[in-house]
Amino acid sequence: MSEIKYIAGLYLRLSKEDERNGTSLNESASIENQRLMLTNYVKEKGWEIREEYIDDGYSGTNFERPAFLRMMRDVKEKRINLIVVKDLSRLGRNYLEVGRLTEDVLPGLGCRFIAMNDSVDSILGENDMMVYRNLFNEFYAKDTSKKIRAVRQVYMRQGKFLATFAPIGYKKDPADKHRLIIDEETAHIARRIFQMRCNGASFYSIATTFNEERVPSPKAIYYARNGRNNPLTENGLWNDSSVKVILRNEAYIGNTVQGKQGTISYKNKKQVRKPKNEWIRVENTHEPLISIEDWNMVRELDEKAFKPRIGSGCSQSIFVGLLKCADCGYNMRVLSRKDKRKDGSVHAALAFVCGNYARSGKSACTVHTISEKALTQILLEEIREHAKRTECNEKRVMEAVLKTKNRESANELATCKREFKNAEERVIKLGVMMATLYEDRTSGAVTDSVFSTLMQNYEREHKEKTEAIKTLRNKIEACENDNSDVSDWIKIIRKYTALESLNQKILLELIDKIEIFEAEKVGNQRVCKINIVYRFVGNINSTIPKSVP
Repeated sequence: MSEIKYIAGLYLRLSKEDERNGTSLNESASIENQRLMLTNYVKEKGWEIREEYIDDGYSGTNFERPAFLRMMRDVKEKRINLIVVKDLSRLGRNYLEVGRLTEDVLPGLGCRFIAMNDSVDSILGENDMMVYRNLFNEFYAKDTSKKIRAVRQVYMRQGKFLATFAPIGYKKDPADKHRLIIDEETAHIARRIFQMRCNGASFYSIATTFNEERVPSPKAIYYARNGRNNPLTENGLWNDSSVKVILRNEAYIGNTVQGKQGTISYKNKKQVRKPKNEWIRVENTHEPLISIEDWNMVRELDEKAFKPRIGSGCSQSIFVGLLKCADCGYNMRVLSRKDKRKDGSVHAALAFVCGNYARSGKSACTVHTISEKALTQILLEEIREHAKRTECNEKRVMEAVLKTKNRESANELATCKREFKNAEERVIKLGVMMATLYEDRTSGAVTDSVFSTLMQNYEREHKEKTEAIKTLRNKIEACENDNSDVSDWIKIIRKYTALESLNQKILLELIDKIEIFEAEKVGNQRVCKINIVYRFVGNINSTIPKSVP
């Protein structure tokens, strides 16, 4: 019987974990050392070396390594019939997978396997120690993973930046790669995105504008700076998602938020989104690129914005997201209408109606209509009036606003405390009722069906009241700890003594919401009451009756 001619494939692997833990030094595991050891061994045996398969920088828990997969294809295609590695850990650090490969897959394909330093040779039969070595190799991978995660957690809590790419507008500090500094070459792009959003631009319109102006996208800038082509199949253009990511990144106000994603386990490297309460957030880690005022305005715009229904030929209203029906609380819907002028000409205009009425008719609510033109004029007059009063006597205005605000807070606090007390008393009573019901069931005073029905009702109400208590407690704490600074509102409003026109940025800066009441006929005039709720100070003017067309 002729001797088998062995055609060897040398498999070499070094992971980043090995480098971090000094394996390449302590165990002579570097790629060059592995190559030298394996080459000399195979030549001494007189075998032919067909190929070297090198996975540099891949974890042993990952069996989707490119060189490993190529080697297994060559085994199946009979290009090689011998695999030689330095030790079992080079093949992998997954106890079950390495065992399956060495005991089932490779023998089934007629391929001999040798792990030099572990004295493993499949032609000699089973090696009792191989099972334990594979198990120890997996423990090593698990322990290394835990250590790396622990170190990363410490770095994150220290506010050190660990991501691969700095957000556009920033770059990594050459003196400290874990710290961000402003990149003056791209900072204007990020600032402009926030400015456009504050002025009411949508994510899509910002992306479209940048594409029309040929502003390079963040990835395009990164790969251009590194002299590389983007390996992903992308068009290299801006899109609404990339704009949204920038507008929601706290890095632009000087904070570092990390740990949003993580792997399922040390074996499964698939990235999964973590709950928000597990994110690690550190404030003031670097210089902010935008003001906190602009950041808050963008957040408010995200919360208030809704999709308007607008007729053809009309642009989006600056009041979108701010108007509420005073009676049912629904968002007001913006509609296009035709207004006839005195000269007989007709022009398109915008008006608002209750969204509940527009959707379901008079059975849901009444129309509550008001034109954009009339509303704009009312707001201009009110804002200018407040600004002028503030400019004339700031102290007096501040005292009046504080008095109104404190009165509203006191009323709300009293209501919350009363509801809180009632809810607590009801929870206690429900507990007694449930205990009594158990006793009645035991004694036979109530049947099982009656017991089941009543207990379900009691438990449901108990849960509802318990949740209400939590909500009311938070409201009470908010009222008692309300330190909103009226001076912020004074500082903003006094800028607008000579205000000539409105835009969405001004409205978002000043106003929380505007409530529109149903108009009434007073004599020959149509009067509509409007309730303006300002940011920081709430409703400081009560309800304003205004004559509207």
